Amino acid sequence: MGYTLLSVGLVMAFIILALYLKVNDLEKRIKTMKRTLDQLAKQSDIPENPINDELRKLIKEGKDIKAIKKAREALGLSLLEGKEYIDELKNNPTRN
Repeated sequence: MGYTLLSVGLVMAFIILALYLKVNDLEKRIKTMKRTLDQLAKQSDIPENPINDELRKLIKEGKDIKAIKKAREALGLSLLEGKEYIDELKNNPTRN
């Protein structure tokens, strides 16, 4: 019984570790793709998402939380992604 429980525990630990490493790898790949897409958008003069003007207005008025909520609703972002999106707009007020 003891060895079975230990074996199951080790297998579960291995699976959790493997999943963690896979998720970590996927996050890195997504960040790389995002940088590539951002560079392509700048080079191609693709217009920004129209919601950004409204989000910048909210940021300028000091309504960051409202801006995050609006970004999440419009773009389907998680809370963390919405915050990062708004922080990016704050750091880069206009796209050149």
